[in-house]
Amino acid sequence: MAKKPKWVVEKEQAKKARSAETVWLFGLHAVRDALVNPRREKLRLIVTPNAQIKLADAIEAAGIAPEIHDPRRFQAPLDPQSVHQGAALEVKPLDWGRLADVALGDGTRPPRLVLLDRVTDPHNVGAILRSAEVFGAQAVIGTLHHSAPETGALAKTASGALERQPYLRERNLADTIRALQEMGYLVFGLDGEAEGTVEEALDGLRDRAVALVLGAEGPGLREKTKDTVDRLVRIDFAGGFGSLNVSNAAAVALYAARP
Repeated sequence: MAKKPKWVVEKEQAKKARSAETVWLFGLHAVRDALVNPRREKLRLIVTPNAQIKLADAIEAAGIAPEIHDPRRFQAPLDPQSVHQGAALEVKPLDWGRLADVALGDGTRPPRLVLLDRVTDPHNVGAILRSAEVFGAQAVIGTLHHSAPETGALAKTASGALERQPYLRERNLADTIRALQEMGYLVFGLDGEAEGTVEEALDGLRDRAVALVLGAEGPGLREKTKDTVDRLVRIDFAGGFGSLNVSNAAAVALYAARP
């Protein structure tokens, strides 16, 4: 039998590791939304008596038997700083399917995507997911190794959006950008030094599929990303100085790029 190439072995090992992963969600809002999400595989629910009362309808809908813990001895494996509100749920990460399918859109209006270039802070990614849901984006896309994974902190910041807004993590951002371009997407990179604004770049083109690429705070977009996108654009600020964190920039850019 021929020996498998090293890259095939590594890919299979990574897939096996991902299938064994679980995530602990916490907080009443994040746990409730996960409980009522039929796509979510739910494994273990730990609640205090008070949280059990507040989540009673969601627990019944999920058909899961909760473990009741005294609030002073809440033994879910969470970071001690986690504001869990008496509720923690162990789940499998969501599988949103293939990028090619998600990026097709729903057929009712031109799709919008948000791509993240090494945005690793789960609170920023959670806030971006929330904005993406509000402004009707098809998905938020990070990279497999340099973006925030699905975590309880991310889910809590997303305030339920993680259960409804597709969050994909692709192996290579430049390859992802090129694949979207081949699908007909206009791909714009957000850069404070760019000459044109989001609105100017979309003048007469709002019926096109659009992907917005945002970089981490500080470093911004990598040079390879800048070279791969169709155009660099900026958010138009009122004064001579303008700076937003990446989650706020994503919200403003999505509003500016609305169909």
